Amino acid sequence: MARRSVLFSPGDRPELMRKAPSTGADVVVFDLEDAVAPGRKAEAREAVRDVLVDLDADCEVCVRIQPPGRGASEDLDALFDGRPASAHPDALVLPKASDGDDVTDLADLASEAGADCPVLALVETAAGVLHAEAIAAAGPTDAVIFGAEDLAADLGATRTAEGTEIIHAREHVVLAAAAAGVDAIDTLHTDFDDEAGLRADTELALELGYDGKLAIHPSQVGPINETFTPDPERVEWAERVVAARDEAAAEDRGVFSVDGEMIDAPLIAQAERVLERARAGGIRE
Repeated sequence: MARRSVLFSPGDRPELMRKAPSTGADVVVFDLEDAVAPGRKAEAREAVRDVLVDLDADCEVCVRIQPPGRGASEDLDALFDGRPASAHPDALVLPKASDGDDVTDLADLASEAGADCPVLALVETAAGVLHAEAIAAAGPTDAVIFGAEDLAADLGATRTAEGTEIIHAREHVVLAAAAAGVDAIDTLHTDFDDEAGLRADTELALELGYDGKLAIHPSQVGPINETFTPDPERVEWAERVVAARDEAAAEDRGVFSVDGEMIDAPLIAQAERVLERARAGGIRE
């Protein structure tokens, strides 16, 4: 399953939620947390329920609920109580996860409400970053999402264009995801009119090892998808490496070269990851 682009839509805007799957995003998230004012939560729950009933979507559809103890139970009851499985979201997004217990608590609440949903856990607080390994390794966790804006607020840090204030946390979250074998989704680029900045920030996320990136506007989906889809030349190189690896293994050779370059285990792993991204992006079988 590709999770290159993860597009958020406010839960109280049904017209935007219905359009979200047509943007090309791999994942759409209907937001019942930060995007909805406190006085509109009940209205948003009903709107999300109604949209999920007949939504025609080829992408993964998730709902960001409020944290356990702060509205999660009400959100889950609205999503699952008496609802057929066809009207359930594919996954839940947990905001402000502070440790692995937060993930399992949410999964337990969802189970009590009648659903077995994987969790995409947002790591966006100081406690969450410090416990990122436990969050990523929790059984229900299917991906971790790094949230720089809330983290900066929690730290009292000043957000800069360079992002030096969040680089340690950004790297720590992707390390935790890799160790647990789950997807890592990078933070959003807040200026949706700044395509050049978005592309540069997405390139950095790719270099750090992230699998995808958050989007807050449909215009961000295309550049994010393009960045996380390897170019044809890179895919062809990866195919040559894998073919040469298989040939060397058949001949019981431990050393081989491709395009005049000696290939070792790290380069083989890179090639395999390129092909995995190509398949996720639909450009290779």
